[in-house]
This record gives sequence, structure tokens and C-alpha cells, in this order.
Amino acid sequence: MQKAVCPGSFDPVHNGHIEIIVRAASLFEEVVVAVSNNPAKTYRFSLEERMDMISETVRAIQGVTVMPMGTGLIANFAREQGAQALVKGIRNATDLNYEMPMATFNRHLSGVETVFLPADARYQHVSSTLIKEITGHKGDITDFIPYAVAQRFGLR
Repeated sequence: MQKAVCPGSFDPVHNGHIEIIVRAASLFEEVVVAVSNNPAKTYRFSLEERMDMISETVRAIQGVTVMPMGTGLIANFAREQGAQALVKGIRNATDLNYEMPMATFNRHLSGVETVFLPADARYQHVSSTLIKEITGHKGDITDFIPYAVAQRFGLR
């Protein structure tokens, strides 16, 4: 069985994330969405809320599960899950330059390959940071977030 891990903090999950997860599910038999929780970061949503929003959004996608990543390296998590690949969405050259060294280290540490999926043009400008910032200024972000996220922001 071919298994992949899609890691991220997903604070909050947005349609760009979902698009990558859907595409990963079409490439791999099983996809684990690994939700990270870095104690050094400040999150808008708790780990449980982020996991719930993702779970509600992907529940109809066969072969996709949502799990907390826990502490430690994503390479170790992927190996523990029996995954052959990490799947990362890439929006632009900045993302690629950031992800490449990590991909090399992850392969060295665990033998797990990283598969880069270019973001759909509709979502190349979308990030969780911008979603939170625009929402904080009462901007309309409903075209870029799943229903479960809109509910948490009180938009639906």
C-alpha cells in the first residue's frame, strides 16, 4: 500500500490545502493529514479545532485520515506511519526554496521522499496567515475557506 503524509499547521485549513489533499488522495492509496502543534507558535485555533475543521472538510474523501503529528520530526512521524512520501503544496519559488533543504534532510533521515505538487492558480496567493489577517480586518475570505472554517470564524 502506498501511503503519504500531508503535514502542516493548518491554522486554519484553506481551499489551497484541501486542493493539495484531494490531489494527494488521487495519487496515493492512503493519505494522513498530519496536524502539527509547535509550542513556540501562537495559533488562532487549537489543535483540536484545526483537526475538527479538516476532518469535517475531508470526510468524504476516501483514504484520508487526520492525525496530530505530535512532537518531533516529520521524517520520524512519516516513518512511524509507514509512509513512502511526504506531500507538500508549492505556491511559488519561495516555497520551493524553503522546502528543498527539508526534503533532502527528510530523505536522509528516514528514506521518505517528498512529492511537490504545484498549487492550482486559484490558490497561489492564499495562505493561512493572510486568511487570518484579512478576517481580522473584516475582509471577505469565504471564497478561500471550507464551510467548517467559515463557521468557526462566524461567517456562515
